[in-house]
Amino acid sequence: MQRLTLFDLDHTLLDGDSDVLWCDFLIERGLLDRDEFGARNAAMERDYKAGTVSVQAFCDFYVSTLAGRTVSGWAPLREAFLAQVVAPRLWPAGQALVRQHQAAGDLVVLTTATNRIITECTAAHLGIQHLLATECETDAAGVLTGRTAGEPNMRDGKRVRLQAWLAGRGLDLSGMASTLYSDSINDLPLLSAVARPVAVDPDERLAAVAVGRGWPVLSLRSTTSVGAEGLG
Repeated sequence: MQRLTLFDLDHTLLDGDSDVLWCDFLIERGLLDRDEFGARNAAMERDYKAGTVSVQAFCDFYVSTLAGRTVSGWAPLREAFLAQVVAPRLWPAGQALVRQHQAAGDLVVLTTATNRIITECTAAHLGIQHLLATECETDAAGVLTGRTAGEPNMRDGKRVRLQAWLAGRGLDLSGMASTLYSDSINDLPLLSAVARPVAVDPDERLAAVAVGRGWPVLSLRSTTSVGAEGLG
């Protein structure tokens, strides 16, 4: 049976939230207004953690920061964001766990609600070939419109998008030895669908679910790598 290993990104492999960090990064460079956008950014992060924000509202809010440029037009800022903000915040233990699963021959996928424009650089940095992320709409000229394209990769959308991606490869989740590492109650639909859900430094609500269902709980918030037990 083929092994499928899924990693959430924000607050799981990464110390922080990519969307929030991206907005702070743009604010520092004067590309977003601090007074107007900072409070909205903080409120969105709070509502996401509480699980009260709608999927479409959350994803549209952050994708809107990309409007008006092409993907290539964002390239210098994307590269700077990865180098200056994201890479230093990736947990070494998490990176070691990714490598362990890859060395074991697993099909490894990074699945995140954050949009592809921000996260594909992170996936490449982690050495993860397969990325499922919220997609961004472009117009006929290739300019980002600030709207999402298709179903956002969030909450049940993560499960739906994964199943569609697997079907495109001639695979089915039910026929795989699947594992998902995630910190968030927002990922409960996909955690409930995989064979081995692992709560990683979970939020309060997910921690309660993990205890109630007997799911393993793992911490990656250290500078040392996890042992082989991380593979399960």
